[in-house]
Amino acid sequence: MEHQPFPLDLVRTQTAWTATYAALAAPGPGGTTVLRRRLLRLSTRLYWHPHWSALDAGPAGRVELRALVREGCGERVAP
Repeated sequence: MEHQPFPLDLVRTQTAWTATYAALAAPGPGGTTVLRRRLLRLSTRLYWHPHWSALDAGPAGRVELRALVREGCGERVAP
């Protein structure tokens, strides 16, 4: 099933979430509180983004968004 392109702000939020998660998982000195708070804030933005209520995307759309960001592809992004 083909989904509509993802809004740019949603892709940017997922990209920031992925980078924050990686930074939190990496060994290093402190700063985890700031990263955990940022991760929670980004998770909330991702979960409640209007894109998900506008379409019947369901969990598959969220998985597709994560895969898109991991691959670094931008061709499925709506302006």
